[in-house]
Amino acid sequence: MANPGQLLSRWKSWMMRAVVAIGFVVGVVVLLLWLAGKFTPKVPAVVVEGMGHEAPTNGQVVTVRLVTRPLYEQAVGSIRAVHETSVGSKILARVVEVDLKAGQKVTQGQVLVRLDDSDLKAKFQQAQAAIAAAEARRAQAALDEQRLAQLLKSHAANQHEYDTAATKLRSADADLRQAQETANEVQAMLDYATVRATMDGVVVDKKIDVGDMVTPGQVLLTLFDPTRMQLVASVRESLAHRLAVGQTIGVQVDVLDKLCSGTVSEVVPEAQSASRSFQVKVTGPCPAGIYSGMFGRILIPLQEEQLLVIPREAVRNIGQLQMVDVVQEGQVQRRAIRTGRELEDGLEVLSGLRAGEQVLVPADGLRGQEADHG
Repeated sequence: MANPGQLLSRWKSWMMRAVVAIGFVVGVVVLLLWLAGKFTPKVPAVVVEGMGHEAPTNGQVVTVRLVTRPLYEQAVGSIRAVHETSVGSKILARVVEVDLKAGQKVTQGQVLVRLDDSDLKAKFQQAQAAIAAAEARRAQAALDEQRLAQLLKSHAANQHEYDTAATKLRSADADLRQAQETANEVQAMLDYATVRATMDGVVVDKKIDVGDMVTPGQVLLTLFDPTRMQLVASVRESLAHRLAVGQTIGVQVDVLDKLCSGTVSEVVPEAQSASRSFQVKVTGPCPAGIYSGMFGRILIPLQEEQLLVIPREAVRNIGQLQMVDVVQEGQVQRRAIRTGRELEDGLEVLSGLRAGEQVLVPADGLRGQEADHG
């Protein structure tokens, strides 16, 4: 057995080893906590609702306003012309003249396209000659009918001879009418060779050039009336019942950054099966620069909402925080807030302020980033 001195020596050795191990573990833990930043603050402390100081005299004190305004739901759509028409050809012919280009303004009746009409003019001359021949035959048949009518009265001719002459007269009348209708048909075809504008408007696109061969039914150009435009939007069925024909609603045209009013002119009474939405057409006074195909939105009124509003200049950005100076009993206290949307007359406040409180707007209108270490 070991004597007491040896046991004491061994115990001291174990204790030393244990103390060293514990010290090493504690040192490692402290080092890890220090590296993790537990002993230093990540963000400088900001006093919120701290002790105040007297309100400066070089700023403006503004009251936090509680604003009530309508709440809207948006539905997107496209600008289209109320009246848009396609002008086509009614004959088979070659284009000999084109007097238009895309974007050109035209008036009703203005000549836009001329087609080759040489063969139609020849046919019209033939029809005129046929009319002259039919008129001559009819005049001769009328003289024969009158002569035989006189001879029948004096019994110099029999009834059969008179009936034959009367039949020839009626046949000559029919031939004349047929020749005249043929001439009218050729004249109409001849008129089709000159394509005119069907209304006052603007040329959207021309699809032909000189030398092209066009066929009956082929579209030559498209016109639209720029004074009557509409926004056609798809409105989901849960909102469509809020709209009625004749209702006035807001219309937003994004590319022009312009808000105008329009009137619901049509609500198509059939939902689209794929999107469960209704097609709504809104018309109204159109600002300059509106063209077919532009993107737009209609603003469907829902109910009203209340929100707090302060001037934009009252907000200071300090690091990641939004701060305002609140004036209470002649003292200024800096307070953190959270803002929302930018409105026409200020900035929406989501939290941190109450209606009726007063905030300080600096005289210099300071807004934006600010270095604050105090």
